[in-house]
Formats: sequence, C-alpha cells, structure tokens
Amino acid sequence: MSYIFSFLQSTIGRKLLMALTGFVLVIFVMGHMLGNLQIFLGADVINAYAYKLHNLLPAPALWLVRIVLLICIVIHVWAAITLTLDNRRARPQEYHKKRAIQATYSSRTMRMSGVILLAFIFFHIAHFTLRSVPSMEYEEPGVISDKINYSDVRIPTEVPLVNKGEVVVKNGQKVMTFNVHDMMIAGFKSKWVSMFYIIATGLLCLHLTHGVSSMFQSLGLRNTFWRARLDRLAFVYGWSVFLGFAVIPLATLIGVLKADPSGGLTVKTEMHIDDSTIYELSSHDITLK
Repeated sequence: MSYIFSFLQSTIGRKLLMALTGFVLVIFVMGHMLGNLQIFLGADVINAYAYKLHNLLPAPALWLVRIVLLICIVIHVWAAITLTLDNRRARPQEYHKKRAIQATYSSRTMRMSGVILLAFIFFHIAHFTLRSVPSMEYEEPGVISDKINYSDVRIPTEVPLVNKGEVVVKNGQKVMTFNVHDMMIAGFKSKWVSMFYIIATGLLCLHLTHGVSSMFQSLGLRNTFWRARLDRLAFVYGWSVFLGFAVIPLATLIGVLKADPSGGLTVKTEMHIDDSTIYELSSHDITLK
C-alpha cells in the first residue's frame, strides 16, 4: 500500500493521476454539453432530461457522481500545481531567451486557463446548481423571473412534465418538474453572464486542445505515428465543446431561445385539460391561477 502511495506521489504517478482524472472530466464535459444542447429541442425535452437525472437515479447515487467529479477536479488541480512547482524548483532560473519550441499557444496557457476555469466551475455551480448568485437566486416561491420575453407574464419555477406535447400523469396527478429550460434562459439574459460563459468555454477549448492530446501521452498511448492524429482529435474535440456550450448563451441573447412557462405544452393539448389544471393557456399569454 505504501508503494502505491509513494508511486502516486512521484512525478510519473502524478502525471498518470492527472491523465486519468482528465479523462473522467473530458467524458463528463461532453455528456454535459450534449445534455445542455437539448434546450434547442424544446422546453419539454430539456426539462424531461433534468427530471430523469434527478429522479431516475437514487439521491445517494447522484451525490456519489458529484463527489467523484469533485474528487477528480481536486486531484487534477493538485497534480497540476505540484508538477508545476517541481518544474520551477528543478529550473530556479529562467532561460535568457524564451523560445516556444514545439509548443502551441494552448500548451503555453494551460496554467492561466486552468485557474480561470476553476473559478468558472465555482461560478457555474453557484449559478445553476445552488442558484445562489445575487439577483439570480430564484428565491421567490414559485417564480423564476417576474417577466418573460419583456412581457408581464411570470416564469414559474415548476412546470408540468411534458411528453410529446402532453402532460405526464402519475397516479391521477400531474408530474411537476423544475423549469430548467426557463432558468437557463433567464440566467443567460444577462449579457455579462453570457460573456463570461463564452470566454470561459473559449479557455476550456484551449485547455482541451492541449490537454486531451497530452492525456494520451501520459498514458503512454501517443507515439510519433499517433501524435499528429491525436493532436487533430484534440483540436476537433476542443472546438466542438466550445461551440456546443457557447451557442446557448448566444442564441439566448439574440432571441433564438425564448422562455416557455408552459413547459412545452401545445395549445391544442392544454385546451383539453380540465378546470383543475395549474396553468390556463390562451393564445397570448400564460397566467398562474
């Protein structure tokens, strides 16, 4: 056991830990991006996706996933910092002339992008998970925002779970779910928040275009033959992640994405719901009874 612990503290061990935790985070980032992109499929789709994440998995299992991701981030950051400090101690004096030999801009900015991304992770958790960012706490009971699309209609915190335009009913009761669709749009209506997300995902792109390729090198899977191919793979992956994340705040700012307080219900469907429905839908607005 002591041998394993000593190995993981060695330079090779820390590089291995950095690669393995990086792999876990790379897979999570892609899954998270694909899940978020479902917002373009409609409020019913993204809300149903969020509902499944929080209800199909037992609460302990969901927290286990979060804890594992947090541990991976901590180990990844610890390995990066300690390896950087070791490099500085090994070379206490800088070269008289700095030359970027076989080094891309992405590789030279790994430390800077890593620090900013760590700050972004904390902000993202506070923004959409804990919902504790000032003016975006959504603390008023049942209401995310006082207005929707600059009208006087209020955005509800909970909406009916909708499947193919119809309300999902369980044991005679409508299934309600958190209004993730409109929460995201309300959050990205702020230009400063959207710009921060776009800049952060741009830095994430830089981080990934170097990190993904280096991950394979640390695992001993990159040689002369595969180097160029893995570099191209990392480039495509990084830019795909950037475009996939950045398009959501951009689409919100230009009005492509708009809030839908009905949760994705169609007018035809809603007109057949009896008088006990929570929402009354007209052709112009949606009001809470």
